[in-house]
Amino acid sequence: MAQYTGIQGQNILIVSSDPSNPTEGQIWYNTTTNLLKGYANVVTNAWAAGGNLNTARQELTGFGTQTAGLATSGYNGSYVGSTELYNGTSWTSNPTGLNTSRAGGAGATGSPQTAGLVFGGVDSGGNPTGATESWNGSSWTSSPASLNTPRFYQAGSGTQTAALSFGGRTPPTFVVTDSESWNGTSWTATPTLNTARNLLIGFGIQTASIATTGRLTASPATFSTATESWNGTSWTSVNSTNTSRQAGAGAGIQTAGIIFSGQNPGLIASTELWNGTSWSPTSDMATARSVLGGAGIQTSALAFGGATTTHVANTEEWTGTNLATRTITTS
Repeated sequence: MAQYTGIQGQNILIVSSDPSNPTEGQIWYNTTTNLLKGYANVVTNAWAAGGNLNTARQELTGFGTQTAGLATSGYNGSYVGSTELYNGTSWTSNPTGLNTSRAGGAGATGSPQTAGLVFGGVDSGGNPTGATESWNGSSWTSSPASLNTPRFYQAGSGTQTAALSFGGRTPPTFVVTDSESWNGTSWTATPTLNTARNLLIGFGIQTASIATTGRLTASPATFSTATESWNGTSWTSVNSTNTSRQAGAGAGIQTAGIIFSGQNPGLIASTELWNGTSWSPTSDMATARSVLGGAGIQTSALAFGGATTTHVANTEEWTGTNLATRTITTS
């Protein structure tokens, strides 16, 4: 007969209140609520409405997190330089806007709300610009150094002092492969993308970024599913998205990203998750739109502004898979 008396497991912690900083897989009994609880992944994967921007706009730029985001630039009949800050509930207009109003620029998507970077776009004269501006949490400062190739509809990644710009459009060339890195002072040309495109999506850090989707040709319009991974030295083609699109937005890091909305050729609301190897479709956005702004991370993203039949102000918040305290029940 088997003997089990020597087998011992971990004791379940008995507490009067839930731990303030539990670890994944931890289980405890709460004597106040008389409930057995644990800390584990909860899969939500859904979009929910957030607070509207004060200034409706499209072709805008954003960075930060879901509870501390930033939106700036754009177009709403005129070129916009105004900046707004998000606190997880509502947007507040900052009194200081960009020095160069623009649309179709890019930002260092890995930046926090208090220290960001925007670059490129179309200026109020309708010309491609390489203008670069840094944000210190309250105001914008123009850098004397511009992109080597002024362009718009490019993508960006990284932080205020270590950013990356890639792809875009530089008339008369409709799509370019240009890639440049920013060291906090100046831009340096880097090895180019494998697939020339504009209106693409980017996220990650300067040495580990993702470039995906985008527009390939002007007429007839064709859209891409191609995804490329940047290792700080070169771009490598990796697995494609499930849905081709242009003018979507995204957030995350090289091994855990999210993209959402865009056009193909009509507006789409589709969302896809990237695990570092492949893309998986998930829940659609409530409002299909294009040329919108994005911020956050794969499990907690923010989508704002953009264009439907006109420029819009609405915001959506994404909740993915997150660690959370759960009550353990038996049946």
